[in-house]
Amino acid sequence: MRPFLSLRRSLGLGLVLLASACVDGRAEYPSTESPLALDRVVLYRNGIGYFERHGEVDGEKLRIKVRKDQINDLLKSLTVVERDGGKAVSISMPLDPQTWANAALATLSPGRGSLASVLDALRGTVIDVRTTEGSAHGRIVMVEEIEGEAPPMPTERMMAPPQHDHKLTLLDGQELSLVMLSKVQSITLEDGNLAMQLHRSLDASAGEGMFQQVEVEIRLAGKSKNDLAVSYVVPAPMWKPTYRIVLPKGGKGKALLQGWAVVDNTSGEDWRDVQLGLTSGAPIAFRYDLHTPRTVERPDLTEAGVRRQARAVLGESSYDEAAPDMGDAEKEEAEAAGEAYGYAAPMDAQAAPGAPMGGMGRAGASRSLADKKASGPSPSATATANRPMPKPAPASPPPPPAVDMDSLRRSTLAQAKAASASGLTRFDLQDRVTVPDGTSTMVAVINQDVDGEETFLYRPGGAGSGYESNPYRVVRFKNTTPFVLEPGPIAIFSGGSFVGEGLSEAVGAGTSATVPFAVEPDILVTSTTKYDGDEQRLVKLVRGVLEIERFDRTSTTWTVKSATKKDGFTVLVRHNRAGYNYGLKVRPEGTEDLPDAYLVPVKVAAGGREGSLEVVEQTPSRTSISIWDYPALKILETVLTTTTVTPEVKKRLEPIVKLRQDLGRIDDQIDGLTRQRQELDQRAEETRQNLEALKKDPQAGALRARLGARLEQFTQDGDKLGRQLVELQSKRMETKIALQDAVQDLDLSVEAPKKP
Repeated sequence: MRPFLSLRRSLGLGLVLLASACVDGRAEYPSTESPLALDRVVLYRNGIGYFERHGEVDGEKLRIKVRKDQINDLLKSLTVVERDGGKAVSISMPLDPQTWANAALATLSPGRGSLASVLDALRGTVIDVRTTEGSAHGRIVMVEEIEGEAPPMPTERMMAPPQHDHKLTLLDGQELSLVMLSKVQSITLEDGNLAMQLHRSLDASAGEGMFQQVEVEIRLAGKSKNDLAVSYVVPAPMWKPTYRIVLPKGGKGKALLQGWAVVDNTSGEDWRDVQLGLTSGAPIAFRYDLHTPRTVERPDLTEAGVRRQARAVLGESSYDEAAPDMGDAEKEEAEAAGEAYGYAAPMDAQAAPGAPMGGMGRAGASRSLADKKASGPSPSATATANRPMPKPAPASPPPPPAVDMDSLRRSTLAQAKAASASGLTRFDLQDRVTVPDGTSTMVAVINQDVDGEETFLYRPGGAGSGYESNPYRVVRFKNTTPFVLEPGPIAIFSGGSFVGEGLSEAVGAGTSATVPFAVEPDILVTSTTKYDGDEQRLVKLVRGVLEIERFDRTSTTWTVKSATKKDGFTVLVRHNRAGYNYGLKVRPEGTEDLPDAYLVPVKVAAGGREGSLEVVEQTPSRTSISIWDYPALKILETVLTTTTVTPEVKKRLEPIVKLRQDLGRIDDQIDGLTRQRQELDQRAEETRQNLEALKKDPQAGALRARLGARLEQFTQDGDKLGRQLVELQSKRMETKIALQDAVQDLDLSVEAPKKP
């Protein structure tokens, strides 16, 4: 019986069943499988992990199995080092046979393709087609898109527009047959190999086989037994940071900053007694297909190669100076820089000696709650239950809280080393850890005192719905470590208990972070804003060119009120910038800069209930105008009335301002006379047209006489205005020359008024 693939309308159900079947088998295959023991794991924040394996291999071949979905990442990063001096010769692996059919079956990609496109990609294939009108057999020649016949009546065409269809052409011997795809019921492929490839394409679309393994073979040179170190990078879940801040008494002083990392193992194998490293920062990572064969179309230059002949030239070599090695003292100094900061130990490394670690190794979590329940009450608890009740003791003050700063500091031991490389921070745990497959664990990375305080922060819009005028309670701390703290949740403790939590963005080294953790309803914050526009000030006058400074000013007054707080407090207001080109006219004391805002403190004195602060922003921009421009006169007149101008400057400016005023009046007169003359010319032109129209009318003599007299008067008035304009133009020229002579050698700077 010949192999075949039948495409029927029930194919969708089969794909669903296939997808559900392949999902069940994915967990059987670990990411990588090798005879070498896993020794080191470094996790990153960008979805990759660095894995290092050590061990001895007998023979000249090392085989590593890796899942198909991770083969490309392994090929990008695989490194094999023989610690006794050997080297890796070559790396080989089987090609996936399906890749050779990818070009023909590309239409099966998710979200693409149709029956017509699939058949068109299989041109030349022999198929059997069964339709509603019979059956057909032959090789696929082409698939054409056509438009079906439209109904004959116009009304029917409006109700039922023509349908699109495809025409399949088959070749059987010397006979061509045509089949409409809309009438096809089933198609059978006679090529068994092609049917298998199509099956595998469908399997890949459903996810089948992506989690199976590919064997990578590494050929070794030299010895029958090799001591190897193999490293590679494959996808891995990002580690997740979480923090705790313990506030000092009084709300300000030395706070305790602690941090942990949540590590997930989804690799398919246990991480037993491995060196664990955690890297922060933002390294670039991407996928790149190195496993699939790719061909590139090339031009045929056969004739060019025959006609031309290259000449031989002498080769050249270049030499680079070797970089000096780092001395032992420098290496010790670099390592000490990381050990100086109290970084990282397993969260439960502080457990008492001999305490059970469950499946987490030395850095695992404490016994689970289920283990504690199963073990029953402790002997001490049983003894306490059988002991007679003592007499009540006299009332005493409550004991201090058990969860205070010192106890929390002791609960997280610092047993890790931190180092910086190429802008990334890596925390290497000194104790080896065990993380079973499919589990998570927490490791401590920070346990250090920092400068911190509790205060209030108001953001425009308030603290949420119903709290539009209320600020947040926030904790502020300075990252005194030399490394960046990754974004993550922060739990806030104060007075021996939990008081709230917040979310932090990345905190750079040496920068301050402000983290809201609660709402303060007893404080109200309001604001009023006013705008002052288009203020201009003369800065310099040089040879008739005025350099002026323009200002657009925005003033915002922030007001803070509280009816219950009497000890004095400060609210940090996040004041959004008025615009990219605005700057503070006067910088309030204690203001901090944010990327798009200012953090300004508004203080309420002790015993008071209200405080306010005005924030003034302005846009100083300098421009130059000519003394002949219209705005120049107004600016110069303003300078003369300013009390800050010295008598010497005023004495030099007064004649210039007078000449500019005279010139302005002359210009106004010229403009007025010019408009009058234009009006007279228009009326005279209309009169001429009327006279021309009455020229052939013998009975309009009297009217022609009146219009002629009027035209004469218009001409006389126009001549008079022309003479006045000539006189004014001459006077303007004389005034302009006098003004040019006055500013020819003038170089005058005007001091800005002093700030109050």
